[in-house]
Amino acid sequence: MSVEDVIKETKPKMEAVIEDFKRKLSNVRTGRATIGLLDGVVVDYYGSPTPLNQMASIAVPEAQLITVQPWDASQLNVIEKAIISANLGMNPSNDGKIIRLPVPALNEERRKQLAKQVHEIAEEHRVATRNIRHHSNDLLKKLKGDKLISEDNERDGLDQVQKLTNTTIAKIDELMKAKEHEVMSV
Repeated sequence: MSVEDVIKETKPKMEAVIEDFKRKLSNVRTGRATIGLLDGVVVDYYGSPTPLNQMASIAVPEAQLITVQPWDASQLNVIEKAIISANLGMNPSNDGKIIRLPVPALNEERRKQLAKQVHEIAEEHRVATRNIRHHSNDLLKKLKGDKLISEDNERDGLDQVQKLTNTTIAKIDELMKAKEHEVMSV
């Protein structure tokens, strides 16, 4: 293994952290209805936890409304309870065939909670990035210890890993600020 191998291994891991961060941010509510808001809802389907999107068709017919139509109509009440217990801040109503979820406008207190949640998600991903950096640095130090690379190569590798880390954390901060602005704007 060489310095280049360590860098080639590190870069995709850090890119994966950014992709995961984007996916988690898409689940944070911003006052508009999106299907992603229900991604975390898990329904107890005959004793096995099942994601809602595998039990029903979910649609956004208008900007402030999500509709959930279960494929098995007998599961309507179970799905409704799962949505309530997911604590999304929405009150489902059903007419026997379909569940309607009006997405209420966000008040100031809820916006601040969501901004705090965005910060927490960002910090989790910064920590994940630092863990990847730590692992890569350990690999480089081990290579130097095993005399497979020189001290200069190790230093160059550590610098490259740090640059990747700085770039990834900067991207996370940029995405966090954009999402925070989106959440806080009325």
